[in-house]
Amino acid sequence: MGNMLLMVHLALPHGAPSLADAVVAAVCTGMAAGELVPDDTYSVYQLADLLGVSRSPVREALLRLAEAGLVRIDRNRGFRVLTPHAHDIEEIIEIRLALEPVAARRAAEEATDEEHAGIGETLAAMDRALEDDERFWVADRALHDRLMRAGGNQRAASIIDRLRATTALLGPPTTTAGRTLREIRDEHEPIVTAILRRDGEGAERAMREHLERTGRLLASSLARTTSPGRS
Repeated sequence: MGNMLLMVHLALPHGAPSLADAVVAAVCTGMAAGELVPDDTYSVYQLADLLGVSRSPVREALLRLAEAGLVRIDRNRGFRVLTPHAHDIEEIIEIRLALEPVAARRAAEEATDEEHAGIGETLAAMDRALEDDERFWVADRALHDRLMRAGGNQRAASIIDRLRATTALLGPPTTTAGRTLREIRDEHEPIVTAILRRDGEGAERAMREHLERTGRLLASSLARTTSPGRS
């Protein structure tokens, strides 16, 4: 059985897209605040009761968190929270580097004019969202997804989308490391410009540079927020 959660203070956030998303956010907040600690085992049933939801969204949320490496589910016992590491980010960026630069080249060389127009519009959506973090990250995610799908590999696009969702769970965005939304938008511009010019080599190079910089900043940001002495 898991530890009692009666002394743990967790709450569902408002405005989450689904109950499972809300549970994910509540658990992540609890981990960041030290309410949920790595050495303890917690009960799925007690977590559901504490948050006032059924067990189904709790189980879905824990499966997502387990996929991200943030919890370990012990069958018939409960779950433990795990401390994320910079290496987790490095592994994700390594996979993205194997897929996205090549997709950017293909999008430049093989995508239709209509697909190119959609990519350009998504960059414009990032421009319009520079004062709104939530809208900006939606546009950022959409741009990478459009690039991947225009590159002709739908499965790879789905993989990248899941990896980006996992990255969002692992730690704070790179804006916490001093990079502004404007700077992030500006890193995407040479990628899109090269694609619209059908410059495959330039698109591949710009995407690689963007991902490498993002990876360095994410790993650095995660390392700063991870408590020393935890493994």
